[in-house]
Amino acid sequence: MAGTLSIRRIGIIGTGRVARALALGFAHHATVTIWGRSPDKLAAIAGVETAETCAVLAARSDVVAICVADDAIAALVEELALGGACSHAPLVFHVCGRSGAALLAPLREKGALTAAIHPAMTFTGDPAQEVRRMAGAPFAITAADSRADARAREVVAMLGGVAVPIAEEHRTLYHAALSHAANHLVTLIAGASAALRAAGVDTPGALLTPLVQASLENSLTGGFSALSGPLLRGDADTVRGHIDAVRRACPAVLPAYRAMALATLDELERQGAPAQDALREDLSR
Repeated sequence: MAGTLSIRRIGIIGTGRVARALALGFAHHATVTIWGRSPDKLAAIAGVETAETCAVLAARSDVVAICVADDAIAALVEELALGGACSHAPLVFHVCGRSGAALLAPLREKGALTAAIHPAMTFTGDPAQEVRRMAGAPFAITAADSRADARAREVVAMLGGVAVPIAEEHRTLYHAALSHAANHLVTLIAGASAALRAAGVDTPGALLTPLVQASLENSLTGGFSALSGPLLRGDADTVRGHIDAVRRACPAVLPAYRAMALATLDELERQGAPAQDALREDLSR
């Protein structure tokens, strides 16, 4: 793959989890240079060059990846634009999920190609594992124009990913969907595990794994038709028993249980199931 790509030097601004994973992934195909505000974090990233400033990094890179906190991107973009570091028309992209290419408009006005490239993947701080996970994973691309789009797809190809176009106006909705699925799943499993521990289960993960994996696979292929359990059957007494047991043993889990049960009732009713007003009232107390 490396022989077919025109990207030779990649600069990464940032030293966080995504930056470290991208650095390792890109290093197989190009020279990688990193700049960040923490010397200790820079020193911990092996196999890359470092730059004295982000302007120096940008000036000598074919591609610049901005991997800083979402709220810090705009100020960094203004700094790069004022310095003229990207006037040689490299691709500059950020990895923020919620924003598109418009956030990089000051750099585009200076001549740079601009895009948002968001890996639809969770990053927990294990770069080697995350490089493997990015291979075959979707990457949401929002590019300012066709030239930037082509360059962005080249970047995704370097990581073995699959490019998925997302319109500028849909970026926030796209990111909300991913956050709803991935982040809230963590909260859901953590709550279920806490309830199992309160029920005397020493290894809740082992108990939950087969059930949760089957439910996830079924829901990804069948959507809401994969639903099973007491709400689908209309077993109101069972659900009321759940509420009482959770309230007594692990009350911190109860708000999430109630919210998810009510959301499930909402969807059942949208699909034609009879209303369960008494149960809805119990869940809302």
